[in-house]
Amino acid sequence: MRIKKVSVLFFLGATSLFFAQTTKDSLSKETSVDEVVLTGTRNKKRTVTNTAVPVDVIDLKQVSQSTGQVDVNQLLQFAAPSFNSNKQSGSDGADAVDPATLRGLGPDQTLLLLNGKRYHQSSLINLFGTRGRGNTGSDMNTIPVAAIKRVEILRDGASAQYGSDAIAGVINVVLNDRDHGFEGSAFYSGNVFKSPGNNDVVSDKKLDGNTFDFSGNLGTKIGTKGGFGNFTLELINKDYAIRNANPDKFDAPRQRFGDAKSNNVYFFGNIEVPLSDGLKFYTQPGFSFRNTHAYAWTRSADADGNIPEIYPTGFNPIENTKISDFTFDNGLKFKVGGWDFDFYNAFGGNRFVYQIDNTINATLGVNSPTSFNAGGHSLFQNTTGISTTKSFDVLQGLNIALGTEFRYEKFNIIKGEEASYAMYDVNGQVVTANTNPDLLVINPLSGDVRPGGAQGFPGYSQEVGKSRNNFAAYIDTELDITKNWMISAAGRFENYNDFGSTVNGKFATRYAITPQFAFRGSVSTGFRAPSLVQKYYSLQFTNFQGGNLVTVQLASNDSALAKEVGIPDLKQETSTNGSAGFTFNSGKFTATVDGYYIKVKDRIVLTGTFDQSDDAIGSILAASHIDQAQFFTNAVDTKTRGVDLILSYNTNLGTGKLAATLAGNYNDMEITAVHTSGKLIGKEDTYLSARERAFILASAPKTKVNLNLNYRIQKFNANLQLVRFDKITLVGYNGLDDYQTYTPRVTTDFSVGYDFTKNFSWIVGGKNVFNRYPTLQYSSVSEGNTESGGIFDPVQMGFAGRQVFTRVTYKF
Repeated sequence: MRIKKVSVLFFLGATSLFFAQTTKDSLSKETSVDEVVLTGTRNKKRTVTNTAVPVDVIDLKQVSQSTGQVDVNQLLQFAAPSFNSNKQSGSDGADAVDPATLRGLGPDQTLLLLNGKRYHQSSLINLFGTRGRGNTGSDMNTIPVAAIKRVEILRDGASAQYGSDAIAGVINVVLNDRDHGFEGSAFYSGNVFKSPGNNDVVSDKKLDGNTFDFSGNLGTKIGTKGGFGNFTLELINKDYAIRNANPDKFDAPRQRFGDAKSNNVYFFGNIEVPLSDGLKFYTQPGFSFRNTHAYAWTRSADADGNIPEIYPTGFNPIENTKISDFTFDNGLKFKVGGWDFDFYNAFGGNRFVYQIDNTINATLGVNSPTSFNAGGHSLFQNTTGISTTKSFDVLQGLNIALGTEFRYEKFNIIKGEEASYAMYDVNGQVVTANTNPDLLVINPLSGDVRPGGAQGFPGYSQEVGKSRNNFAAYIDTELDITKNWMISAAGRFENYNDFGSTVNGKFATRYAITPQFAFRGSVSTGFRAPSLVQKYYSLQFTNFQGGNLVTVQLASNDSALAKEVGIPDLKQETSTNGSAGFTFNSGKFTATVDGYYIKVKDRIVLTGTFDQSDDAIGSILAASHIDQAQFFTNAVDTKTRGVDLILSYNTNLGTGKLAATLAGNYNDMEITAVHTSGKLIGKEDTYLSARERAFILASAPKTKVNLNLNYRIQKFNANLQLVRFDKITLVGYNGLDDYQTYTPRVTTDFSVGYDFTKNFSWIVGGKNVFNRYPTLQYSSVSEGNTESGGIFDPVQMGFAGRQVFTRVTYKF
């Protein structure tokens, strides 16, 4: 891949804000120290106690030690109330990449940083069967938990500071920088299956989803002037967890619903070496490889997509997904004239390839292969930048940060083998628009035309290679007017070569009314550039809708079909953000309350499906043997109001220490407008159907509350966590009133640990110990009317049920 190089010039630099937060804005289970935060401020003296907008500082290692989770998304799902991420099932690539949202916005409206530098996005776009459909996003699960020192979540719009994607906020993953010793961990967990309801769900085994996680982290000094190297190797093996609707009671169209199987390998490094006085070199290499096996929807024996001579009883296609991901960040830190400089280059990429197994191309009949290379997609990103900061003796202190960045991105679609996507006629020739209908392959059992391509996931039929670049410059200032009053202001200019320029700003303030009580607030504008994937992704696939198999064309934004229908070129999403709140800290007790308002215009979504009966494009679809078509477009405006609350209390109890945290999020989103293209005015309900509106609004439950109690006495510790997820309402395929309600659920996690020595510890515990499942959708499952094809969807806390786990950790 060709990476464009530019000489970056020092220009305006960046960021405002932040943060009146107390130590307990942190969701860590232990009393946090007054440490410097890296996210939301470029003032090196700001700590979690005196920034101007809310930042959660989460000790992910500590959280992982006491829970049954091994990936970042699921750890944050149960640690941060404003963060939501559900494992998916039957959702193609999303079975391997969990869509994640902050404050209920899209997966691509939260910016991910690694050690403060922009992290590359995934090349996957979420399609049917999953949350955040039509959105891309970053994949935090490409970073091993063992390599992470902490995670900082900035819960405030920050496009003026960090650029595109930061509408909902910023998540900064800070890598381990320990310079000595080794820490190894071995983890095992399994789901202890018991059916909810009256034996309404069945599984292959009583103990499934077995997960083994082995990790090692080594820290070492480099040289004698403070250099260090920190290296992590992690291996994860996870088995299927099947949760089928009982076939003796339900005629579900999906017989292998559940959690995917995966094998993951990670290696990450964090290295910093002084080259001379005042000059440091740093590098952060990282690589992960994940191989996921996920079941697609069932093809019955008499289905048009099955050949009974090959699969007499039908079959369940398996999507064998291989994801390769790397990051390679390098930089120099130095001082010139009292200014601290950071010159860096952050390079990263993500590559998906799909092998579809246990499948068939039904138009090839008994001669069809049962495994296909379906192609894939990749995304590469290179960011070169320079930033600088300096403090001045103005009033009680002025900090100015300036910076500029140049970013280059490239998106590719990798073509699959012909039989993975093609439809063949009775003579074995590829079907085109000119094929005689009499030559199409017919299923003699139904009289219908057999679908082409690999069942479960059709291959990509064309190569795509598109790129773009952008230039950004920013300035960020923070001024302590008095010892009690701080203000900050930030501005950012960006220019993209594919859609133009944007300017955004932010203002924030914090005022300490008393030493214990402070007010904070911010206002800002934001934006998100359309991703290359949204602009150029295209795919023809088959989908089950109400039990029927249909062929859907997902047309790229630059396609002839999109132009003919009048779909405009994608442009940036824009936002207006506001927040206000207070912090209180009396030593043992701390409280933070933050209200927020987020108005987003021109959100990019995947439209509903236009079918052959539509007067605008129906004839075009029929001629191309396409049942339905969908498009990417700036179609939706939303308005979100919410409140974040965090209460913490620490006290001595007996001879031990009790730490209690109550954290909650209230989030209310409203769709305020749907914009159609000129030729499709009046078709707002197709552009964004009631079903699609429900999926947008269900990105997060309206309320989510987390109560965590941790008690430590000498070498013994115990942890209890309760999480309440509010009601979720989805809409089925049968119209506006086809509601599927998932009532509130509370999960309970419990673990106990013992430190045998200062170097060896053991933890045992259970997650979701009372075996809570989402509400069973009795009336929808046999009709194939749930999104997942099972008796419930992967909402709220997931669908695996009770889990037991144990972990041993050794240090030397």
